[in-house]
Amino acid sequence: MSDLITAQFNKVLTQIQQAKQKAYQQINTALIELYWNVGQYISEQVKNNQWGKGIVADLADFIARQDTEIKGFSARNLWRMKQFYETYQEHQKLSTLWTQLSWSHNRRIMSLKTSEEREFYLHLCSQKNYSVRELERLINTSTFERTALADQKLSTTVKTLPQAVTGVFKDSYVFEFLDLPTPHQEKDLQQSLISSLKDFILELGVGFSFVGQEYRLQVGNDDFFIDLLFFHRQLQCLVAFELKITKFKPEHIGQLEFYLEALDRDVKLPHENPSIGVLLCREKNDEVVEYALSRSLSPAVIAEYETKLIPKEVLRKKLNEFYEHLEAQGDE
Repeated sequence: MSDLITAQFNKVLTQIQQAKQKAYQQINTALIELYWNVGQYISEQVKNNQWGKGIVADLADFIARQDTEIKGFSARNLWRMKQFYETYQEHQKLSTLWTQLSWSHNRRIMSLKTSEEREFYLHLCSQKNYSVRELERLINTSTFERTALADQKLSTTVKTLPQAVTGVFKDSYVFEFLDLPTPHQEKDLQQSLISSLKDFILELGVGFSFVGQEYRLQVGNDDFFIDLLFFHRQLQCLVAFELKITKFKPEHIGQLEFYLEALDRDVKLPHENPSIGVLLCREKNDEVVEYALSRSLSPAVIAEYETKLIPKEVLRKKLNEFYEHLEAQGDE
């Protein structure tokens, strides 16, 4: 088969696959809207003291008897539909998001405690088309809390960039998928991340595309190497990751600033935004980080990495403490 014929056949195949995906999305949207309507009806009947658990169970039996081909309307699922409606009845603006996701996605997201969390994961899954398994991992690793903490700690330099960076970076990154030796070296960390690139990019979040490992920069007659270089599609900029297996030290900033300057002078394209640097350390002291970044002119993010899951309660407490600190500063 010639290359021309193969290209023509692929064009037809692509049209079929696109139509199939469009049909699936339309069916899914109709199904989620049906669950919303059923949930609304049950909620209203219960609210008017007309229906209880017994009647909902009778409804499930009635549906099953009347049409044996109808699946998914057990008593338990009917109560979930009621919960679905009641969860979002005051946030119907989110319907453009939850109608894009499967019922399994919605069931998991609506079980979260706060509306902020639910909206965060709805946006994330609709943007990236994450599987239920990937969504579960994002929730279990407290992606919402870690992202919210990072947003609160962004330096002034990062906040004043032409690109809006809110929701992109994390205060800490969780690499529970790595099989690192104890102790490990920076080369071990770098190589393990590359070997698990799919999981690493899932942890980084939406928009990151891998550019290179040990990315070479030539300044004068000297060569320098960035540990990991990415491009972020939404931010339209290069993002340099430098790895440190030790606690953050202020002198680490100088190396990262040099790399960002070289990237912006010699690598960045004219239409792209200024490069951003991420210093990934084993540990950091937030007060030391704040001092170190206060006079830095380079857009840098200081984060730490963990090789096991961080208890959600710890991150929630940390986030609440940070909010309380900001409120106290505002009252002064």
